Amino acid sequence: MTVRLDGIDLVVFDKDGTIIEFGPMWSGWAVALADGLRAATGRSVEVPLFEMLGYDAATGAVLPGGGLAATPMARLRERTGKVLVDEGLSQAEAEMALAAVWHAPDPVGLARPLTDLAALFGRLRAAGHRIAIATSDDRDPTEQTLAAFALTGAVDALVCADDGIPVKPAPDMVLRLCTELGIEPSRTAVVGDSAADLRMGRAAGVGLVVGVLTGVGARSDLEPQADAVIGSVEGLLT
Repeated sequence: MTVRLDGIDLVVFDKDGTIIEFGPMWSGWAVALADGLRAATGRSVEVPLFEMLGYDAATGAVLPGGGLAATPMARLRERTGKVLVDEGLSQAEAEMALAAVWHAPDPVGLARPLTDLAALFGRLRAAGHRIAIATSDDRDPTEQTLAAFALTGAVDALVCADDGIPVKPAPDMVLRLCTELGIEPSRTAVVGDSAADLRMGRAAGVGLVVGVLTGVGARSDLEPQADAVIGSVEGLLT
């Protein structure tokens, strides 16, 4: 299936799972975090940790609705601390363990584009569409990823989880981008792989909400919120 962007001036993309592969970025990170916490605490916390993250160790899949799907890093850190406390550590012990092992995924070495993003963004811009990104990742790693693929100049605006505004599924990220670029929400499309992405677009009153099946969301998760669900961002036609 393809989706036309007639009447759309701004296309807002989610990052991981939408334009960057989700699995290589986050699955290995979840396992490394569990291993590090075991070494730091002497306790095996994989089961409650993976349950909180929404990570299926048997298949390596990230589950819709889990912590990895659309939760900022700062909040994931807080939730991981709660897992440790629930497993019997004191608050001080949990914080000491997190201080020793907490890390972000490598935003360059683990980043795998889901398509030729330079070509995709180039086609969109040539057709008069502006491009923005609204991500649950933090700004520094997001900027590193864009720079690594020479996409910094192709993205007109960027809103990230640590920018100090309410995150998905609140509408604030999209509304901030629209205000910054001077484009009405009704002439904006939101493209994402999770229900939180699409609910953000709906709450912002955008003109088009598109789900993609390259990330954490199954068709059944996305269709209730989407105007269209497509296989990947390659299904966007100008």
